[in-house]
Amino acid sequence: MDLGEPPAFPSLVLPKAPVISAPTLSLPKADIPSYKPLVVPPSALKPPPGIKGKPVEGKQPNTQQPNTPTPKAPEVDYVTVPIIDKEVPLPSQEILVTAVSTATVSVAATLTATAVFKHLVNLLKPILKTAWTKITKKKDSSSSSSSSGPPDS
Repeated sequence: MDLGEPPAFPSLVLPKAPVISAPTLSLPKADIPSYKPLVVPPSALKPPPGIKGKPVEGKQPNTQQPNTPTPKAPEVDYVTVPIIDKEVPLPSQEILVTAVSTATVSVAATLTATAVFKHLVNLLKPILKTAWTKITKKKDSSSSSSSSGPPDS
């Protein structure tokens, strides 16, 4: 089986690419901001007018009272954790019952509404599909009959 000579494809001679030197870029220079710190001696510091300053002599007075118990709200019970010996606040029974019942009702309502919505979608989907096909058939038949008749004018 002789295939003959190979086909002759047209050729195109392209000129050589021009030689372009690599660009030389200088390194960027940044001006680093600087500042001179402002030194104010503590003796020159004074409170604004209308505000009483603290005494400067010796130590500052300790504003924190070491053994003052925090005020406890009457509607909150406290439970002592045995391992760490700390009191942990526990809401009263009325608050707990209100919170639990609200959460239960909201979750139940959400789950019920979701189930009802899914059921309605399954029931109404075939009805809506049938109605849509009837409407589109009626629209198609009315538009084709009006275009085939003589013009109104």
